Amino acid sequence: MPNGPTNLLGLNRQQMEGFLQGLGEKPFRAVQLLKWIHQQGVTDFDAMTNIAKPLREKLKSVAEIRPPRVRDVFDAQDGCYKWIVEVESGSGVEMVYIPEAGRGTLCISSQAGCSLDCSFCATGKQGFNSDLTSAEIIGQLWLANRELGAFDPPSAGKGTRPITNVVMMGMGEPLLNFDNVMTSLSVMMDDNCYGLSKRRVTVSTSGVVPALRRMREFTDASLAISLHAPNDELRNQIVPINRKYPIRELLAATKDYLAALPDNRQATIEYILIAGVNDHRQHARELAALLKDVPCKINLIPFNPFEGSDYQRSSNAAISNFRKLLQDAGYTVTIRTTRGDEIGAACGQLVGQVDDRTRRNARHLAKLAAEAEVELARAEAAQPVRIRPAGRMG
Repeated sequence: MPNGPTNLLGLNRQQMEGFLQGLGEKPFRAVQLLKWIHQQGVTDFDAMTNIAKPLREKLKSVAEIRPPRVRDVFDAQDGCYKWIVEVESGSGVEMVYIPEAGRGTLCISSQAGCSLDCSFCATGKQGFNSDLTSAEIIGQLWLANRELGAFDPPSAGKGTRPITNVVMMGMGEPLLNFDNVMTSLSVMMDDNCYGLSKRRVTVSTSGVVPALRRMREFTDASLAISLHAPNDELRNQIVPINRKYPIRELLAATKDYLAALPDNRQATIEYILIAGVNDHRQHARELAALLKDVPCKINLIPFNPFEGSDYQRSSNAAISNFRKLLQDAGYTVTIRTTRGDEIGAACGQLVGQVDDRTRRNARHLAKLAAEAEVELARAEAAQPVRIRPAGRMG
């Protein structure tokens, strides 16, 4: 095996069937393996008691079930957890669990770092290292289930499913890692694996339009659009990919994706409110007009500060006024409650430990250092000059 054993954690049902057929085995064994891995959390082939011993021996020689390694765990007073997991490239990526009444949401990363450099996002300042494999993406869901007791037997008082929702809103742009993300989505929604509803699995994109147009061929997951501005001029500054795929193209692709779904689902429009940048009343009016033909609900997200950012959170009054203008225009509007900010787990704060191949992080740190030197020079120049009174020296 020149490339080493196959990690079965990252295979969906179709791929698992193909893998088994390549071993001369019946494809029905795929369902058995998927259930052992994703519903029981088993990584030892010998523990898979309904699989014949000759196949178990064969699997031990050509395959493995290997989740990413957990480096660190952080827990917040509000019940949120953040895990930093190590991926094959050596970088650490972050995933976050957010418990709420009646639901538990896991925010999953798709890349180590991010190449898009959105101005409000700490991840973008870390630069980019690598796409995650499907095993590293689905491995985050597997790990969270293990850590939260979902694989424990009912006799242990656990064995429930704490994760009801998954959002691809962690580190990275999911649609720039298209194939691995689509494979992972199919595992999440397979009844033989995690059985998550298509309404409870959401892909968030900053606007990779060609990939968004391909999505309907592979999944019917829910969609969130990371918009953050009501016009191209402003969005070009906040979300640089808009220069390549402007708002008009993004919203057209969004409507086409929604039209292809078998139900009347809406997209979620994500809009981070940044004081003095995109939170004026006129921005709300523009946004209302922009989205009038898009089936959507709007999620307003107060900016979460991070080190090195000059942005500030909008005032409560500005947030309330923005929401009211949108509601008066007929939109369903929610304001995302900031969760996990004390452990750096809030929206826009995920940084991980990325070995940056783009050197963006080094440039960002150099820029911050240069700005700090300028501020120090200004402060020193502003100090009053002391004039020694005339008279004898000494």
